[in-house]
Amino acid sequence: MHERELAVALEAVHAATEYLVQEYDRFQQIPDAPADITTEADRQAQEILLQHLTRAFPGDALCAEENTPTLQAAAHTGPRLWIIDPIDGTRGFAQKNGEFSVMVGFVDQGQIVLGIVAQPATQRLTYATHRGGCWRRDGADAAPVRCRVTDVDGLERATLTQSRSRHPDKPSRWVQGLRPAQVIESHSAGIKLALVARGAADLYLNTYDAFHDWDICAGHILVSEAGGTVTGSDGQPLVCGLPGAWQRHGLLATNGKIHDAALTRLAPLLKSP
Repeated sequence: MHERELAVALEAVHAATEYLVQEYDRFQQIPDAPADITTEADRQAQEILLQHLTRAFPGDALCAEENTPTLQAAAHTGPRLWIIDPIDGTRGFAQKNGEFSVMVGFVDQGQIVLGIVAQPATQRLTYATHRGGCWRRDGADAAPVRCRVTDVDGLERATLTQSRSRHPDKPSRWVQGLRPAQVIESHSAGIKLALVARGAADLYLNTYDAFHDWDICAGHILVSEAGGTVTGSDGQPLVCGLPGAWQRHGLLATNGKIHDAALTRLAPLLKSP
């Protein structure tokens, strides 16, 4: 199912990635870029994605981060909904550390059925469809390889991926509570979810109480189709496609084997101020 949607979405992502690689090469680095930075590259990449998708599926609704003309002209909720983040991790783009991704998700009748996370700076592509598995392609000409989450069954042996911290030498209370063996940091949620799906990390924790569908939709199905588990940070199901596109329950994505243990350790931390 959804073979045509996947083919069109991959074409759209390829076009946006080609544009972003050119912009990234000539972008003037901003070492102290703020977390909420946005660039003209965000808006142009979004228009490339949305225009490509709307030409193929003119009746579909669109949900995306940037307020661009194609988004303004479209319905924002509906039974068929594309959820787009043109540059997830714009701070990584601006700092030129490679930590940004293009994220495209598709929700059909309330269910996430397709997700793509592309990493233009490293030529990594990870994608999944409902019941079609999760696949990775590293390099433009590489053959797709199926992704599986890890078999790690203890938090003490786990690798946690999280957002870049202001003080990496001082573990957060979340890291202190989970007590993983290793921590990998990145500006991009798409990259972090892809790491879990690819088996390069065992869990990803996001404790934000206010973010949006485009931050997680594409990556959510990557982890699920690779055999992992994704919930809110206190275990509740996550739903995409609601009005406003808000997500207010954090996110925990794991290989499945350590999910319950992670929720148990997080519970007291979520209750404390």
